[in-house]
Amino acid sequence: MVTGHEGDTVRRRGPLRADAQRNEDRLLEAAAAAFAREGKGASVKDIARAAGVGVGTLYRRFPSKELLIEAIYREEVQRLCEAAPHLTAAQPPAEALRTWMERFIDFMAAKQGMADALAVVLTDDSEKLHTRALLAGAITHLLTAMEGQAVARPGVDAQDVLMALGGISLIAASEEQRALATRLIDLLLHGIVTN
Repeated sequence: MVTGHEGDTVRRRGPLRADAQRNEDRLLEAAAAAFAREGKGASVKDIARAAGVGVGTLYRRFPSKELLIEAIYREEVQRLCEAAPHLTAAQPPAEALRTWMERFIDFMAAKQGMADALAVVLTDDSEKLHTRALLAGAITHLLTAMEGQAVARPGVDAQDVLMALGGISLIAASEEQRALATRLIDLLLHGIVTN
């Protein structure tokens, strides 16, 4: 059982059936897109329609909008962190880091759309610290792969990279320029990659 905003609960009784898991995955994907686009005012009815399920299905899984937003946030953090080893296995180390950074910026852009709601849902500082530690762990994995092939400067700190990426996402969001974020990622990479 997971407790959410104002005592709302989502009951988990073991793994979901395959069809129920597909419904939940589609709901989270549709909701993430809607909140990124429209902010916390996104319509639950429109989210359910975009996911191809009824509103009742949405409310059975997520009894409140806050619990839906929290689930999206946790799912996106998990996906971002799990991407690091897959990227290092599939791409050269520096390219894997670049791809991960681009995904981080996209994650932060989606988070901006949910910022007001997340401020209500994620009130616990330990949750924020936990998320930061997970993200820094993913960056550490990427940097270690780069160091293993001597393509990263020694001593690059994962927390520093994470803070720089956070700054890039804020600048790009305030300027409403995704292309600016890519250019700033290039500058950050020049500071990490050996020449």
